[in-house]
Amino acid sequence: MQRLIDGYRTFRTTTWPERRAIHEVLAASGQKPRALVIACADSRVDPAAIFDAGPGELFVVRNVANLVPPFAPDGATHGTSAALEFAVRGLEVPDIIVMGHAMCGGVHALLNGTPNPSWHFLGSWIDLAADVRTRVLACTSAEEGQQMGEYECVKQSLANLMTFPWIKDAVRAGTLAIHGTYFDIRTGVLERLAADGSFTPV
Repeated sequence: MQRLIDGYRTFRTTTWPERRAIHEVLAASGQKPRALVIACADSRVDPAAIFDAGPGELFVVRNVANLVPPFAPDGATHGTSAALEFAVRGLEVPDIIVMGHAMCGGVHALLNGTPNPSWHFLGSWIDLAADVRTRVLACTSAEEGQQMGEYECVKQSLANLMTFPWIKDAVRAGTLAIHGTYFDIRTGVLERLAADGSFTPV
């Protein structure tokens, strides 16, 4: 914790004076982010750093394996879906970006099982992408399967986005676009999902 407090003090003395004006504007006028980014909770993947975005530019949702659940208005607790609703219906973001990444622990758990079967939440969460497990069976190596699983989780999340009626309607109306991306933490390269289903460097 002390390391974080020290970092805050550095922020207050060096970064805050430079950003105070933009924060005052954001506080007075509210947020109007350029995009919603759905990214993994992995500590090595920071969407604001990757996209060189400043305060107020990105509305970010992070969870294990950057998964979007399907539309399910059943009264249960849905944190990711609530954030989607707020960003799309409230803030009217023009773009949604799903960003997967290399060496994803959530995808590894999806393909190989959770680290501990006594854990309460991880297994049911990653089962949202159970179909991905089936799609990577043809891979000839664990490394190939891992990367394909990471790619396929992005595609699964994009498909699940379109189960939300107000996302589907906005996409069809041309007021919202959805995008798939993939960040390799080993090389710093960002890839984008193309229309043919392949990922190519930006």
